[in-house]
Formats: sequence, structure tokens, C-alpha cells
Amino acid sequence: MIDGMPPHLPPGFTDTFTSQYVDTGELRLHAVTGGEGPPLLLLAGWPQTWYAWRLLMPALAEKFRVVAVDPRGVGLSDKPLDGYDTGTLAADMAALMTALGHERFAMVGHDVGMWTGYALAADHPDRLDRLALAEAAVPGLSPSPPLFGSREANDRLWHFAFNRLDGLNEQLISGREHLYFGHQFATKAAKPLPDHAVQYYVDTLATDPEARRASFEFYRALDATIAQNEHRKKRRLTLPVLTIAGAENLGESVGATMRLAADDVQSVVIPGCGHYPAEEAPEEMLAALTAFLT
Repeated sequence: MIDGMPPHLPPGFTDTFTSQYVDTGELRLHAVTGGEGPPLLLLAGWPQTWYAWRLLMPALAEKFRVVAVDPRGVGLSDKPLDGYDTGTLAADMAALMTALGHERFAMVGHDVGMWTGYALAADHPDRLDRLALAEAAVPGLSPSPPLFGSREANDRLWHFAFNRLDGLNEQLISGREHLYFGHQFATKAAKPLPDHAVQYYVDTLATDPEARRASFEFYRALDATIAQNEHRKKRRLTLPVLTIAGAENLGESVGATMRLAADDVQSVVIPGCGHYPAEEAPEEMLAALTAFLT
């Protein structure tokens, strides 16, 4: 670890970015911050940490004050027993940015970070200027696939049901974290993520029982999140929204999902990319974000 940061960071990364803890009043969140300009919040998804953004952060920091955060339950942030519905997660992000002195900001969310980004835009419309969202279906907003769907849908979505189990899943993966979480990365990436990155993500979960428990809590809270989204979608978003997807994973469905909830949606689909565009196609994702955010 360098200055509290993991290895294999881009050259000069620690000259720009600082690892810090932020007390929101409710909990302590870990964030990596740096750069100058308008504030930009980066929120990754399951089962990753802020580290997912490392390849984009140096270039973004040339134009923005970048805040890459571990949400509750993730990485070095607090891991309370509850509060994993997206309403609470969105309130956490609003409180984090307030604590850092940023009343209005732009946001980029991936996977579960996309769930939270939608909730933040809907629940706190006065806080966000622009919203970029990547690679997720949104429970309570996206159409729900049938139980006996296609093999392709099952292969992509089976972890939703597994992750919602109450404790059995933790017992089944105990000692097999590299098999379970490693399978997620191996099957959802069109371009394999670096071994050191996968190792870092999995080790973060394998070495801490509370981290493993918390990683499932986002899914165990889905009943609450779905009910919230059923209410949120009654009032459409008016801020500019960009969706980014991998052509080899969710493709056009990400843009289609957000058009169910927002009036101003641009969609970018990256060829040859799977579920992890920030790591599989960082240059393409950076180009899309830069054009949209500036």
C-alpha cells in the first residue's frame, strides 16, 4: 500500500490523489480525492471499490475535483448492518459531498453505483448537474425477466437471486471467494481485467467477513429499493443523463432503461466491451464522459 492506496496505480497517481476518511455524521466513508475544477463524484459497483476508476481519474482530475468513494459496506468505509437501500445510499452520497463542501456536482455511477445515481437524481434533484450511468439494470425500473428466461439471461442475472439469500450465500462462498467473485469478473468482462485488479477486489472481500456480508446487503435490500423506484419513476428526471454500456454485455438496454425515467438521455455503447468499461475500455469511456461532462 502507498499512502493508504493499493498498488498498480497509474504513474504519478499519488502526486494528485489523497486517500481520506470523511465523517458524514451518520458514518465514516473512505474517498480518494484530487484535481481542480467542478466536483465530480465517482461511484463503482459490486463487487468493486473506488479502485475501479483508477485509469480514468488522472485525466478527469485535469478538469474536475474528483471524489472516488467507497459507499457504506465497501472497501475502507464503515459497514453497518443496514442502510443498503438506494434511498439511504443516495443520502450518504449527498452527505459526503456536503461534508467535502460541494453543494452541486456531477456524478458517474456504475452497476450498483448506477442504482444509487438514479436515486440521488430523483431524491435530491437540487444536488446534481449531470449524471452518467453505466452497465446496470435498475430494479423497479427495468423490466423484470421471467424466472424461466433464456440461458443468456440466467447466466447474466443469476447472482441477483443468490446474493439476496439470508446467510446461506455467505456460508457457501466462505473459503471459495476467489471462485465466486472471480467468476463474476471472468464471465462479465469481454476483455479480461488484470489479474492484480481481480486479486485486489477479491482479497478485499475474502479477508474480511464484514465486507462479505455487506457486499450482499445491497441485494438483500432490493425489496425496499424496488418499492422506492416504483415511486421515483412517477416523476421523471429532467437533468442531462448519459448512459454507457458494453456492446458485449448490456448494450442498448442501459439507455432504454434510463429513458423510462428521464427526458434527456444520451446513450453510448462501446464495441468489444463487457460489463467493466472503466477498466476494459478506459479511453473510450473517458472520451464519452469528457464530451458529456464539459
